[in-house]
Amino acid sequence: MKKTFLVLWRIWFYILSTIPVLVLFIPLALFLTIPNGYKNLYWIARNIWAPFVLFGMGFWIKRLNSFPEESKSMVLVANHTSYIDIMLMFRMRKTPFVFVGKKELIKIPFFGYLYKRAAITVDRSSLKSRKQVYESARKVILKGYSICIFPEKDYLEEKVLLNSFKKGAFKLAIEHQLPVFPIVFYDCKRKFPWHTDYGYFGILRVKGLNLVKTKGMSEKNIIPLTLRIHNQIKNELMNDPKQVAIKAIRLWESIKH
Repeated sequence: MKKTFLVLWRIWFYILSTIPVLVLFIPLALFLTIPNGYKNLYWIARNIWAPFVLFGMGFWIKRLNSFPEESKSMVLVANHTSYIDIMLMFRMRKTPFVFVGKKELIKIPFFGYLYKRAAITVDRSSLKSRKQVYESARKVILKGYSICIFPEKDYLEEKVLLNSFKKGAFKLAIEHQLPVFPIVFYDCKRKFPWHTDYGYFGILRVKGLNLVKTKGMSEKNIIPLTLRIHNQIKNELMNDPKQVAIKAIRLWESIKH
């Protein structure tokens, strides 16, 4: 019975995610054809699509601290353990940012059309595609937008608290001398994991860590910066008083054994 509920709950997630895209597809597509139209698309994604899905799934957000002012561009990074992370990230910032995400998502009907034109897509198997990300990001930054990247490698692995980070986000931050804003999502790994074996609705806690300035950093600082941010987020997850992510790992292991 529980398994059936979880499967139906996941199907409901896809239905909720699809409805606003279909209903608003024409204006969203038109926004992407006009200069600075992305701001309008972002507003809809943040204020209509994301809360529609979050509340419809029974989730509500609890920020554990205040976030830095949004007047300047920055690189946002967070742990990535759930599909719901996308909606959660949209609710973190009023001023627009652009996602860097995998190219495979452009295959999704309707959503893929918008995603291809709104996000910076990357084919991780292609060196040329990975290099193109930096040129695309440069254009986005010149428009005054921020960049959002989930830097984990192999993030679908449920048994790992926080997978190692790819260097791309931090190389980008140093190259453009942008501050890095690390964000911790404490509860998504337990409440809405990649797989359908468990999950439940409730509060999603979010904490913003201290802004890390990159002014004066160079290529030699990329790896130390990557490790520094990784350790900060991992320590937050490990020291969570509720131990939610750690409990998720234990539950996953018990299910699979």
